[in-house]
Amino acid sequence: MIEIEFEKTYLAKKMPEGLENFPHKEIIDIYIPQEETHPFLRIRKKGDVYEITKKEPINRTDSSEQSEHTIKLREEEFRALVSVKGKRVNKIRYNYNYSGRNAEIGVFQEDLAGLVLVDFEFEKVEDKNNFKMPDFCLVDITQDKTFAGGMLCGKKYADIEPRLKELGYKKIDN
Repeated sequence: MIEIEFEKTYLAKKMPEGLENFPHKEIIDIYIPQEETHPFLRIRKKGDVYEITKKEPINRTDSSEQSEHTIKLREEEFRALVSVKGKRVNKIRYNYNYSGRNAEIGVFQEDLAGLVLVDFEFEKVEDKNNFKMPDFCLVDITQDKTFAGGMLCGKKYADIEPRLKELGYKKIDN
């Protein structure tokens, strides 16, 4: 299924109150091909859901609007694909209710531990454009390619730390 996704992404300033009480799942992403600087093809395990997704900007100057094509996989298909050489990233994703809207809070693990991103998805461009950043967020990074999933994969916190410091981000212990 191909759909258009309207999204905003923020760096977290702090963890929202009571986050640990909200539903969450471990996510393992593998971006391919490994040789690309910013791969758009992703194999994902989200809890017990498996899928392959191609996600890329509709317009090269606006990362908030993306074309997304996702195909569900069976676990055995995922296991067969997981051996492919790709760039990996691991995070815990919380579904947090913020003023009646779902915030997907990505708490990165392993090499990116300390990084926390907050995503909001919208059905209409107007809703995206009128959305006000929550107080637990630091800055809107929707257009900053440094934080795109395909760019973060395979990196260590130290690789992105200079950009994080420029934005005033302080590592969040999780």
